[in-house]
Amino acid sequence: MIIIDRALQARAAAGNPIKVGMIGAGFMGRGIANQIVNSVPGMELVAISNRKIDAAKQAYSEAGIEDIQVVATVSELEDAIANGKYAVTEDAKLLCRAEGIDALIEVTGAVEFGAQIVMEAIAHCKHVIMMNAELDGTIGPILKVYADKAGVILSACDGDQPGVQMNLYRFVKSIGLTPLLCGNIKGLQDPYRNPTTQEGFAKRWGQKPHMVASFADGTKISFEQAIVANATGMKVAKRGMLGYDFNGYVDEMTQLYDVEQLKELGGIVDYVVGAKPGPGVYVFATHDDPKQQHYLNLYKLGEGPLYSFYTPYHLCHFEVPLSVARAVLFGDAVMSPLAGPLVDVVTTAKIDLKAGETLDGIGYYMTYGQCENSNIVQQQNLLPIGLAEGCRLKRDISKDQVLTYEDVELPEGRLCDQLRTEQNNYFASEKILVAVG
Repeated sequence: MIIIDRALQARAAAGNPIKVGMIGAGFMGRGIANQIVNSVPGMELVAISNRKIDAAKQAYSEAGIEDIQVVATVSELEDAIANGKYAVTEDAKLLCRAEGIDALIEVTGAVEFGAQIVMEAIAHCKHVIMMNAELDGTIGPILKVYADKAGVILSACDGDQPGVQMNLYRFVKSIGLTPLLCGNIKGLQDPYRNPTTQEGFAKRWGQKPHMVASFADGTKISFEQAIVANATGMKVAKRGMLGYDFNGYVDEMTQLYDVEQLKELGGIVDYVVGAKPGPGVYVFATHDDPKQQHYLNLYKLGEGPLYSFYTPYHLCHFEVPLSVARAVLFGDAVMSPLAGPLVDVVTTAKIDLKAGETLDGIGYYMTYGQCENSNIVQQQNLLPIGLAEGCRLKRDISKDQVLTYEDVELPEGRLCDQLRTEQNNYFASEKILVAVG
């Protein structure tokens, strides 16, 4: 988004920077803090919340800011912002309520806690940029309904692979092609990876083993592709996606797909393991005009019928501030659900599970996630993996079996379950209204 840089420069010159709060100060949050503080004129990170306040302080100190004020009330936070101080707190809801904050970046990766924070932020008319595909892929559509009613932007972010795909998708559409596939390039896919197998890699890069495992076991990419599907109207060709192993260049993959099948499905989301140039993203599209096909061939995109477009990198936290600027300055969401869910991520047993056990979290030892089309999820009453943590098993489950709601007892009183039920009912009633109309 080239116009963003000049818009931010104008805000900087006017002495009116976008004021941002961030919730979550882990590995990615620290990167975002450093980026905003040192590389984004026209934007200020005025407050950081984290459950452990030392992590919030660390995010600021790593960015070179030492004059930090601990706050415990909204008034203390607003006073700090008004006086140009940088604030930290353990209470994330203070950031949602403070009038001196224009937008929030949610970087928790947690579904239940994230749901509470996003709903609180929307209630106080805050734009929210989510670096939380897990939340978005579980209850993003109903959160978008609430955001629309409040007149605020709820969006995924630039830099993460879903946002990079969406930017590429929008570009391809803007030049007159019809995107039929949005894809993600991976280096590894093994559904049985866990924090123990990924401990060494996590330690090397300063990340949490379960987070790394969620990438390796396919759960994270399933969430990423689910939210791309929900934002584009695409589906998956089968449970778990096609997921080809391919060691050549992404351009050569156009021959792997049946164009008529892609058209029949209305386009699909997918991933590939091992293709070059990784770890980027790709969009395959068609063009119906023979004259334009001739030009595309001249421009070295081949004879079709699928034309390959790709971005060979994704730069995560470097680009997240651009998403904030798009929301605040232009009312533009990087990516959000079009309507109801089209693809969900369902819970699958990573090992043999026993009745009475309580399911652990995403990226741990007991489950992994797979994409499935939402109509099938509803028909078979499948359990979204975003809701699986803390569920108690009613019966034994075999390795690689997909879990249903009948297999578990849900924890009591969770907002995420309430919102998921509301989402199911809301979009079911919308379909009824459309059918009657």
